[in-house]
Amino acid sequence: MEVRVAGVALDAAGQHVILLKPVDDLEGSGSVLPIWIGQQEATSILIAIEGAAVPRPLAHDLMRGMIEAVGAAVRRVEVTRLEDGTFYAEITLATPAGDRAVDARPSDAIALASRMGAPIWVADAVMAEAGVADTLIEEAPDEGDAQSDVAPEDVAESLDEFKRFIDDVDPEDFR
Repeated sequence: MEVRVAGVALDAAGQHVILLKPVDDLEGSGSVLPIWIGQQEATSILIAIEGAAVPRPLAHDLMRGMIEAVGAAVRRVEVTRLEDGTFYAEITLATPAGDRAVDARPSDAIALASRMGAPIWVADAVMAEAGVADTLIEEAPDEGDAQSDVAPEDVAESLDEFKRFIDDVDPEDFR
């Protein structure tokens, strides 16, 4: 299933976790896939998502530049499997010689996809095994959104509940 980055957070131990959500699921419904990642990868993903400028290229900017320099493109990235608590991913490159799959850590694959506008996919079996119900995440309504009927105190309560979830969750819970 195709997913999007729903957020990057810190757990109670100070470890970064990326939250992937199916693109067709509404906020607060469906499921979300938490994957624990390193600080550098979390920073790189956030910079790409926010479109922030950096004074010097980060590792994933370098990867993008190298891929483009050889006339290739990232067709898609996919979190392919989960074995013994470790997530695995592949980056599919469209090259002049045809498509090529490259083994990658999910964090690197997502950071690269975020920079190159490539779709992110998660194998159904991975989502079924490690996905959790998304009853705790809810976006705050836009101030100018006349159709929003979510009260600010409800948003604050949902965010507080999500923060408690992040504080209490342990990577071992998803093994």
